[in-house]
Amino acid sequence: MNQVYAPGCALMIYKPKLAKKMLKFLNENLNVMPEHLICCKHEPNLESHTKVINTCAGCDRRYRELYEGISTISLWEIIADSKTFPFPNYKGMEMTIHDACPTRTEERVHFAIRRLLEKMNIKWIEPKNTGTKAICCGDSFYGVLPVEQVKEQMKKRGDEMPCNDVVVYCVSCIKSMHIGGKKPRYIIDLLFGEDTEIGTFEPDLWHDELQRFIDAH
Repeated sequence: MNQVYAPGCALMIYKPKLAKKMLKFLNENLNVMPEHLICCKHEPNLESHTKVINTCAGCDRRYRELYEGISTISLWEIIADSKTFPFPNYKGMEMTIHDACPTRTEERVHFAIRRLLEKMNIKWIEPKNTGTKAICCGDSFYGVLPVEQVKEQMKKRGDEMPCNDVVVYCVSCIKSMHIGGKKPRYIIDLLFGEDTEIGTFEPDLWHDELQRFIDAH
């Protein structure tokens, strides 16, 4: 089975250097694989029976549901099983978790994220609505509700988080948790010991930036 690594549009906008670091790790520890930069919203032009290693929850769902002969596995599942990844030690810091809604049905992803936190010595406290019962961060309402109402949904979800530090594994969730008054901690940043940067966060500006990248890839 062929394998490709798809970092996803949002990560390539956010921190392309971390996408390159992950590709380097995968190539050093697994079979050599190419980087797949065609957005999952376009025809992927991949051979049948290709497995896509993804970092984006939306990519995980779209490759899994839309393209025949393509299977997916999240990067988090692979790193959680790794015996060689240099996990940093956060010395029991308390954080909570916001599960991304495109993977709401994928308990394999929820389990992998929690294994990663355990390996990084992070103590996590589950919110009331979590895992398969997680509630959207608010971003999915963009384009459906007026922007101010979208931001109210983000604040509502932020208020449900029992800790100020919120682990996320979707770049759009970074923006939502920030608007919701919390400190987002993107899982790939945690793995590499980096601070999570907010960047563009106003919904209109962020979605414009994302759409331009999608159209170009």
